[in-house]
Formats: sequence, C-alpha cells, structure tokens
Amino acid sequence: MKHLLPSTALALFIGIGLLPVSGSTFAANSWDKLQPDRDEVIASLNVVELLKRHHYSKPPLDDARSVIIYDSYIKLLDPSRSYFMASDIAEFDKWKTQFDDFLKSGDLNAGFTIYKRYLDRVKARLDFAIAELDKGVDKMDFNSKETLLIDRKDAPWLKSTAELDDLWRKRVKDEVLRQKIAGKEPKQIQETLTKRYKNQLARLDQTRPEDIFQAYINTFAMSYDPHTNYLSPDNAENFDINMSLSLEGIGAVLQSDNDQVKVVRLVPAGPADKTKQVAPADKIIGVAQGNKEMVDVVGWRLDEVVKLIRGPKGTVVRLEVIPASNAPNDQTTKIVPITREAVKLEDQAVKKSILNLKQDGKDYKLGVIEIPAFYLDFKAFRAGDPDYKSTTRDVKKLLTELQKDKVDGVVIDLRNNGGGSLQEATELTSLFIDKGPTVLVRNADGRVDVLEDENPGAFYKGPMALLVNRLSASASEIFAGAMQDYHRALIIGGQTFGKGTVQTIQPLNHGELKLTLAKFYRVSGQSTQHQGVLPDIDYPSLIDTKEIGESALPEAMPWDTIRAAIKPAADPFKPYLAQLKSEHDARTAKDAEFVFIRDKLALAQKLMEEKTVSLNEAERRAQHTDIDAKQLAMENIRRKAKGEEPLKELKKEDDDALTAAEPDKVKPEDDAYLSETGRVLLDYLKLSNQVAKK
Repeated sequence: MKHLLPSTALALFIGIGLLPVSGSTFAANSWDKLQPDRDEVIASLNVVELLKRHHYSKPPLDDARSVIIYDSYIKLLDPSRSYFMASDIAEFDKWKTQFDDFLKSGDLNAGFTIYKRYLDRVKARLDFAIAELDKGVDKMDFNSKETLLIDRKDAPWLKSTAELDDLWRKRVKDEVLRQKIAGKEPKQIQETLTKRYKNQLARLDQTRPEDIFQAYINTFAMSYDPHTNYLSPDNAENFDINMSLSLEGIGAVLQSDNDQVKVVRLVPAGPADKTKQVAPADKIIGVAQGNKEMVDVVGWRLDEVVKLIRGPKGTVVRLEVIPASNAPNDQTTKIVPITREAVKLEDQAVKKSILNLKQDGKDYKLGVIEIPAFYLDFKAFRAGDPDYKSTTRDVKKLLTELQKDKVDGVVIDLRNNGGGSLQEATELTSLFIDKGPTVLVRNADGRVDVLEDENPGAFYKGPMALLVNRLSASASEIFAGAMQDYHRALIIGGQTFGKGTVQTIQPLNHGELKLTLAKFYRVSGQSTQHQGVLPDIDYPSLIDTKEIGESALPEAMPWDTIRAAIKPAADPFKPYLAQLKSEHDARTAKDAEFVFIRDKLALAQKLMEEKTVSLNEAERRAQHTDIDAKQLAMENIRRKAKGEEPLKELKKEDDDALTAAEPDKVKPEDDAYLSETGRVLLDYLKLSNQVAKK
C-alpha cells in the first residue's frame, strides 16, 4: 500500500483545525498611530505570491476577488451591522474593486483605515452602552411593546448616530432582560454588564498593528477557502495546539461567533468530552482558573480566549457556557469545570460491544466497534515496535474476537470521529475490500495520486453498517466513502462534515501561511469536500448544518467529481433501500427517542426562524414559559414510553438523552441510534436472504 505521510518539509493536515481568529474588537485612543511595518508589507506580498503559485484552485486575484475580500472584511468586523454607519460604507465602497491592486503592490493602508474606523465606532458604542447602564438597570421600562431585530446580517446600514443610539439602547435593554429572566438581580446585572463593557474598553489600548494585519491578511487568505489562513508569529508559534487545544487544554475546536466563542466539535475522549456537559454549538462566555473569579470573555478575540483556557496539565479551568440546546433567547448558563490534560491514545482506542436485538421473533447478536479517532503511534511505528498501536490493528483484533462470538453482522460507529491519520483510514479500508484504490488525492497541478490496498483478500467479509453523523469528518469521510463506493456497508445516520481538503504550512518572513494544496476524492470520483458522505438511511440530527460543517463556512470549496478509480459495480443495497427506509420510518415513528428528537428539532427550527425579540418582560417570560412547557411535555412523553417517572420541571443538563448519560454505563440497546442501525442491518439481511432463496 502506498502511504501519504507528513514530512518535515510538507506537513499535511486533514483534521478540522482551529477556525480563524476573528478581527480584534478593541480600539485605542491612539489608533491613528497604528501602521503596518516593513515586515508585514513583505509578508503580505509573500502571501499573494504563495497563493498565486501553490493554492489548489489558483483563482485569479482580480476585481471579482477584491469584492469578496472587501465584503468579507466588513462582515468580519461588523457582522450584525451595529457599528459602521452608512456613510462609512459609502466611503469604503470606493475601494471595493481595488483590494487586488493594493495587495499586489503591498499597500495595506485601506485595510488599516477600515479597521481603525471600526475601532472608532466600537469605542463610541461601548461608551454609549456604559452610559445607558449608568442610568440604572432598575429604571429601564420593560412594559413597552418594543422589539429588537436580532438577525441583522441583511439589515440596512444605519444613517445617523441617533439611529445607532436607538439600536444600542435596545441592545443593552435586551442584554439586561436576558440576565433578568435568567434569575439575576438588578444590582448583579448592572455590575456584570458594566464590567463587561469597561473591560472591553480597557482592552482597546492593547490593539497592535499586528492585530489589524492579522485580520486583514487572514480575510484575504480565507477568500480562497476557509482553511487557508494567515498565522501571525504568535499564532504560528502555537499552531501545534490549534487543532484541538490539546497538550495542555480541554480538547475542543473553537470558532469566533460575533462577540462570543462557539464550540465546533469536541475531541473524542478529551477533557471536555469526558464531562458530557459541553456540546457542539455551545457558546463560552466566561473562563475561570480553578476557584478564581470568572472572567467575562464576551467580545474577546478567539486567540485570547484560547490563552485563558490553556494551562498546566492537571489544573482546573471552569467555563461558563450557554448550551446550544437552549432556546435562541435563553441566556441561562451553566458552569463546567474541566481538568486540563493531554488526550491519551488509550482513551481514543477503539472499543467493542455486543448489541442484542430481537426482531421478527428471533434473537440476533451484532458486534459494535466504536472508532473515536484514526490514530497511529508514529513513534513506536518508526522505531519498529511490533506492538505499536493503531486503529487498524485494534479493529482487526476486535473483529477476530467478534467473529469468535459468532455475531450476525457488525456496526462500526464513527459518530463524532473528527479524523486523524490518513494512513489509518486507507489501512482500515483494506480490512473490508479485496484490493484496489482507497482514496484519490488531486494536487494543484491536476495530478491525481491513488492510494490503494495492494493486498488481495478482505479480512472481514460479513454484513456491515456504518453509523455516522455531522461530526464524522476528514479521515472518517474517506473511510465511509470507500465503504459506500465498494458497497461494503450501509451508511446510516447524518450527512458528514464535508472536510475534503489538505493543507500545508509555509513559513513567511513574518508568521506563516496555511494553505490548501490538495483535495480528496472517493474511488467513485466524488469529492468528500462540502457535501461530505450522504447516508443511505438518514437520521434526524440536533446539530444544525447551517451552524456546523464545511458548508457552514464562508467561501468553502465546492463539491465536484473527477474520473473514477474503479468500475461501477452492482449495488447490492440499492434494490432494498426504499423498503429499508419504509420499515425504518414505520419503526421510528413510534420510537420514543426518535419522536423526541424530531419534535425537538421541529421546535428549534421554528424558534430559529424568529428574526425579532420582544423587549416586553411579560411577553418574553411568557415565551420562555411556553418553550419550557413544550420541552417538558416532549421529555415526559419520552419518559412515559420508557416507563420512567415524569419530571415536574426540565433539568437543562438532562435535556439531550443521547449525550446525558456516561457512555460506558449505557448499554448498546439503550442507544436509540445504534439500536436502530442494527435493526436496519437486520432488515437488509432478511430482505436479501429472501431474494437469495427464490
């Protein structure tokens, strides 16, 4: 088998990296003095040349790209259109098609001018917000019928200071009302919000030219694709921890989301994952060291929040989190203590279990292999250690044990597997196919490298299903795609993440450039990029694909196809898919867990469609009461079906049944998605056996 391995000259990254640092939201009274230095000018020219020569798609740096850069930069700085005025935008619009020329000549002035105007506007808004709070939280009128537009991405730019003042008066009022409904007293609310805004003001003096350069050049780099990023010297030095905040962190991939930090995914078996109290799309608004005071991090830059979260191994960091499972306007938070530690290889090791099911009056036994990550102990492997650990070796061992147990089939659980070693993804594929290509890698020059299994014979030839979800990414998608293309397994669950590109790090005179230089393709010629792997049988998911996934990222490279590496073969699953789906739908229409998830998803989608919020306290409380009542009713319907006692009130930490319990204490039969996957596989075996006997 051919291997594609990282080298010292060309480091390849196929996992989901830390998403780009947002522009600074801090200004300084002396911002006019902030100017790019010679090193930054040279670095910008180097970035232009590297992207021109080495980026995978090599799009031209022209007027069309200039418009993308400009629009993205404005959106980065002011996504809610709450700082800039219409007059600012009219002034900046003259540069809309000139950024290509500016960048080619090393002229950074336009980028700096826009940013400094933004700093000016931020300071004015923070001063206004503090002045509003100084009037007294208890004097605010929450009986009027005012509303606030919360989805402002397409709102018109405001034309006057008076209009901005009115918007920010409502924003401050909304912040106060959110905290009031969350149970905080007026004095505490006033102290919390005043401190938040004053802290942001105090941090304005820390703005450096590097902050502006980072935001501007990163916006340019990301106009090519979301994984092409400029890394400042500070961020380049810390790149090793960017992938997952590992080493001395919490094992979470984070992303800027307006003024807050959002969790994109958790590293399986990492410190945050082990708490079962943090989930994708949760928002982190506070960070505390051990038992020290909680630091409000709303409005902070992502890299600064990361620095707070990191710390010595064995120490505790406490996060104040707004759960994604909350209703859109529910600011109720929870405090999650996490002990920092490295993610251990043994914690990510594959695990097996037996899924016992009764179907059509018969007892069946299915083997389950959970693969949290694609790992390979490179150090032991290169040292020639015959007992080195790897995903493939461990799966092979477990398959042997399951076959001795005479299982009727195997379910491979790839949920939340964010990827890892490409070599392991291809090696694992080889266990289940006779021989042949496993994945294609197309480079920027159009050359296609074929990685393949050259050893004839499959280790496991029995029936198999793969369970995936939105957080199955990268190497997981390569393996799942191969299993689907070779018709070796039913793919069941949710659409996968869609990360199908390869990055490399190029050092600059000032910082580094991470750029996309290749793209993965399945053996059928389909890209895994953007679209991911589409399941044969689809499950409902509480993870919003508009929030999480490659397609949720701006300027994501498109899905496309190249020439297939294998000849199309008859798909043994296709004749039965309609009936399999019909039986699955009929079964899950009555299943308490699936009914709960579908109802919860429908409620969440309805709430997300609301573009405005009421600033009337009675209306707002009534809305929260109504939402809580609906969620409680859904939970109790599920509990009744399971023979459990109903709840009198909803416990926030327990409102997601599939993640609340400790996984080691949950029987496979109690995992609704896993159990249903087993039943779908058994349905297929029954249908195919019936045809074979005719």
